[in-house]
Amino acid sequence: MPTRLFALAFLLFCTLLAGCGGKDDPQAALEAAVQRLQDNVEAKNNSAVHEQLHPQFSAQDEFDREWAQRTMLLLFMRHKNIRVLALSKNSHLDTTYREKGHTEARVTLTGAESLIPNSALHFSVKMEWWLEGGEWQLARLGWE
Repeated sequence: MPTRLFALAFLLFCTLLAGCGGKDDPQAALEAAVQRLQDNVEAKNNSAVHEQLHPQFSAQDEFDREWAQRTMLLLFMRHKNIRVLALSKNSHLDTTYREKGHTEARVTLTGAESLIPNSALHFSVKMEWWLEGGEWQLARLGWE
């Protein structure tokens, strides 16, 4: 269960793209959504993360939004500090469907009770984002 707990949190933050841009630039907006997700996870803002999940969100083809919310809550209660470190990252728009975006990243998720992490997990994460009402929402999440 701890691995799944970190996996979800990790996947959600693994949105390690540091971009800012307006809604006129879909790529910049996608990168900003990824950064916002990471910031919300690190701030332990469960409701803000939940708002970024698409209503049809699915993780590993078996977990839904409610599972994500419960898992994040457990992670946030277990660790005083949470950090997501991006070792590599790449976000791009789908070449066929401009309403879809993809993020791939290698990340390390750390949890700590104080300044020094007492747990760290490494993941390769794939995220699929859907553009809904002008906002990018995380629809699919997978990790190894």
